[in-house]
Amino acid sequence: MSALLRSRAFKRGAIQIGFLVLLVGLIIAAAVVGRTNILSQGMATGFGFLEQTTGWTLSFSVIEIGPRSTYTRMLLAGILNTLAVGLLTLVLASLLGLIIALMRVSTNTPMKIVGGTYIELFRNVPVILQVLFWYALLTHTPSPRNAINFGDIAFFSNRGLTLPVPALSGWDVILLALGVVALSVAFRKLAYRFDFRQRVFGCIAAFVALFSILILTGRAPDMPLISVPELKGLRFVGGFTLKPEFTALLIGLVLFGASYIGEIIRGGLLSVDKGKLEAGAALGLSHSQVNRFIRIPLAFRAMLPALSNQYVWLMKGTTVGIVIGYPDYFAVVSTSINQSGQTLELLALLMIGFVIINYSLGFAMNVLNERLKLKGRN
Repeated sequence: MSALLRSRAFKRGAIQIGFLVLLVGLIIAAAVVGRTNILSQGMATGFGFLEQTTGWTLSFSVIEIGPRSTYTRMLLAGILNTLAVGLLTLVLASLLGLIIALMRVSTNTPMKIVGGTYIELFRNVPVILQVLFWYALLTHTPSPRNAINFGDIAFFSNRGLTLPVPALSGWDVILLALGVVALSVAFRKLAYRFDFRQRVFGCIAAFVALFSILILTGRAPDMPLISVPELKGLRFVGGFTLKPEFTALLIGLVLFGASYIGEIIRGGLLSVDKGKLEAGAALGLSHSQVNRFIRIPLAFRAMLPALSNQYVWLMKGTTVGIVIGYPDYFAVVSTSINQSGQTLELLALLMIGFVIINYSLGFAMNVLNERLKLKGRN
């Protein structure tokens, strides 16, 4: 027994268990004290308010909501709004960052100057200031009556960019997005059974079939397949309007995120061994082919850890949308706290929501990193 008490493993395990017990005890004590203080002030606790109607609505939502929507549905709309602007930001910032990085490593001097100027300009201006600038610019455009007309099918005004869209509901769009993810997985899984052209045509046919089913079901017979915007009074009816709040937040995050992603990609590109690039050129590959088949795939492995951190930061950066009134998850929770008074419960849901979103994003990037890393012999 005395030998066990003196062993280093026992002491290390006892310290870890003691720390864990102390941490759990502090959390339970804080929860009990907080609940007691809330009850002493006559405030209700619990999550029963989630089934109550809100009495207010949002200026923008991916799914249909209204004043009679419950807090549960309102919070879901906030999460989907965050995901909509966040995922679009990741895709567009990555594409723009790749272009900037290629300009930075180019041997063409004017392109290097343009790439360097972009990085220095957008990386050193706070993202919240950029978002406010684009919002001010977009809201000072002409009114709907004097909107910029693009062939009577699209209009740009201080209400936003109004475009014709297929008659799909918010849930239809979500199903289409899930379908694209499933087809992407199937495209990779079927690589051993079908060639590239067969997989491309198969995925296109499956997407067209899913799109046709969604647009033909759950729609009134007299409803047109395409909703074209039309000016009636002081506003546009029909179509889909990209609100200035959404557009300004998206532009600000994309330009700011691309400046960091561009530097991450540039570091990855410079880490590629020059001998491999020279070997590709010796095989007769053009400069663009060397970049496409050798430099970018090898650089991707090196930059993936830093890129994961930047993606998580950009997803959390969507919360700056609250300064221009974009109804993301953070803004919806803030309004819900003011209306319901359920502060602790809603803050807990806010933290849980962002943990799930960012953990899922980090998990996906870790899986990708695991798949791409070079496997050595054991």
